[in-house]
Amino acid sequence: MNIDNLKFDDRGLIPAIVQDATTKEVLTLAYMNRESLEKSIETKETWFFSRSRQELWHKGETSGNTQTIAEIKFDCDQDALVVLVQPKGPACHNGTTSCFVEGVFGNHAESTSNLADYQILQSLQEVIHLRERERPEGAYTTYLFEKGVDKILKKVGEESAEVIIAAKNRDSEELKWEAADLIYHLLVLLEEQKLPFSEVLKVLHKRHEGVEK
Repeated sequence: MNIDNLKFDDRGLIPAIVQDATTKEVLTLAYMNRESLEKSIETKETWFFSRSRQELWHKGETSGNTQTIAEIKFDCDQDALVVLVQPKGPACHNGTTSCFVEGVFGNHAESTSNLADYQILQSLQEVIHLRERERPEGAYTTYLFEKGVDKILKKVGEESAEVIIAAKNRDSEELKWEAADLIYHLLVLLEEQKLPFSEVLKVLHKRHEGVEK
C-alpha cells in the first residue's frame, strides 16, 4: 500500500471500516490519520485518530481487546479503507462484538443469529487459548493440556466414535451432544498444535469458492 496515494480529507483523516477477517462482520467505523495508519501497518494492530479527543488511540490498549490486522484495502477512489482484523475481544466499548447492533431494515434477527452461531465457536476458542496459557487448577481443559497430545488425540478419537454410534442409532439428541464434545476436543487439539481455527476456515472458504466457480 502506497500511503502517498490515499486521499485524506481536509482534517487529514480517512474513514476506516473495521471488519472481522473470518466472519466478515463489520465491527466499527473509525478514522485514521497518516500517523495512525503508519503505526497500524508497523505494529499490525489497529490505531485510530479520535476526533473528539484529537489524539491517537490504540484499540485495546486499556481493555486488552486488540485487533490483529490481516489486511488493509482501499477503495477505487482511494479515500476510504477496509481493515480486516482478527479481534481479541469485543470491538465496541459497550461490550458487544460489533458497534452495529441495531437494525433499521432487513432481517436483523436472522443475521444476528447467524453471527452468534459462529461467535460461540470464537468464544470457545478464546477460552481454550486462555486455559492453555494460564493453566487454572481444576479445569478439565488444563488437565488435557497437561496430559499432552496423546491424551487429546485419544479424546478426539473417542468422541469421533461416539458421534458415529449416535448417528448410526439415529439418535439426534445424543448426536448433538457428542458432536459438541467432538468440536470442543478438536479445538483443544488445534490449540495444542498452535494452528488457529481461522486457518481451517480459510481452507473451507477456498473450497467453497472452488464449488461456486
